[in-house]
Amino acid sequence: MRQNELAPPQRAKRKRKRIGRGFGSGRGRTAGKGTKGQKARSGYKVRSGFEGGQLPLIKRLPQKRGFTNIFRTEYSIVKVERLNLFEPQSEVTPERLVEEGLVKSLKKPIKILGDGELEKPLMVKANKFTESARRKIEMAGGKAEEV
Repeated sequence: MRQNELAPPQRAKRKRKRIGRGFGSGRGRTAGKGTKGQKARSGYKVRSGFEGGQLPLIKRLPQKRGFTNIFRTEYSIVKVERLNLFEPQSEVTPERLVEEGLVKSLKKPIKILGDGELEKPLMVKANKFTESARRKIEMAGGKAEEV
C-alpha cells in the first residue's frame, strides 16, 4: 500500500447539503425550512427563554427568581436544650460538641439557638449566640462566650 493509494472508507466523506438550489435538488424552494414564519426567515435568532411573546416561565413562577448570596455564612446549629447532657459547671467548647455528636464537624461555625430550657450552669463557647440563648445560659448561672 502506498500513500497515493490511501482513501477514506466509503461514505466517510459526505457531500454537504446544498439547500435552496432548485426543485431538482430535493431541497429547493423552502430549503427544508417549512413554510413561512420566523424560523423560515434569514437571521433567525431568539434569546434563551423566549416563548414567542407568551409570558415566559421565568416570569410566571416568581418564587423561582431571585439570587443566592454567595457570601452567606452557613452555621452548624445547636439548641440550648441539647446542652443539658453536659455536667454542671463544665466548659462546652466546639470540640466537645463534636465529641458528643451534637455537631458533625468544625468546618462550619457553631451557633447556639434558644430553643428549650437549660437546667445546668455551663460555660458555653461558640461562634454565635441568639439573644434568647445567651439569656437562658446566663439565667441558669452559666456564661456564654463568643470564640
